[in-house]
Amino acid sequence: MNKKRFVYLGFFVVLVVGFWYFLFRDNDMWQAKLPVISYVKPFSFSNQDGVAFTERNMQGKVTVVEYFFTTCKGICPRMNNNMKTIYEKFKDNPDFLIVSHSCDPENDSVPRLKHYADSLHVDTKKWEFLTGRKDSLYNQARNSYLLDDPKNNVERIEDQFIHTQFFALVDKNGQVRGQVYDGLKADELAQLRSDIGKLLKKRVGKGTLRTAFFNNNPSNL
Repeated sequence: MNKKRFVYLGFFVVLVVGFWYFLFRDNDMWQAKLPVISYVKPFSFSNQDGVAFTERNMQGKVTVVEYFFTTCKGICPRMNNNMKTIYEKFKDNPDFLIVSHSCDPENDSVPRLKHYADSLHVDTKKWEFLTGRKDSLYNQARNSYLLDDPKNNVERIEDQFIHTQFFALVDKNGQVRGQVYDGLKADELAQLRSDIGKLLKKRVGKGTLRTAFFNNNPSNL
């Protein structure tokens, strides 16, 4: 009888554990959370096709964000060569996106961005290139993605220039997660790939969409 009782008890424990696993398997309570460090504020820029691109285009996507300029001869080619390895790994996932902002919009016109995108031989539905007003682009870099110190905007906008090798990672709910990743360091690129994989497994909040795209305060979802 004792042996049978232990068998029944073991079966019950397995049943309960299995139930809780299937109930919460898509919940990140099973893994260490990536910290929420910021969230995406509303914006509207033009992409390489001259089409408006806003924060709503990122909704439901895991997005890697960077700033670059097309005539850069320094770090930008290395950054985008590394970014292309990220693109190649995740390009077939419908929930993945890369968004590259120009930090030199006076020169990076829509046709120039189109030419640059074509030179990379990438699908621009998966890798968007944006331009717009310089002050708006820079405010997004500083206040949404934390890719530049907000204190730098005390100068006249005409005298400012953001030139950073860092990437930001945004989850499906518009929250900037993890850290800023150095696009020139192999270990941080490996961490970025790992973190993208984690976020791609998460679902977007159902119903009213608990998303930072529509809120003023980030939350740990």
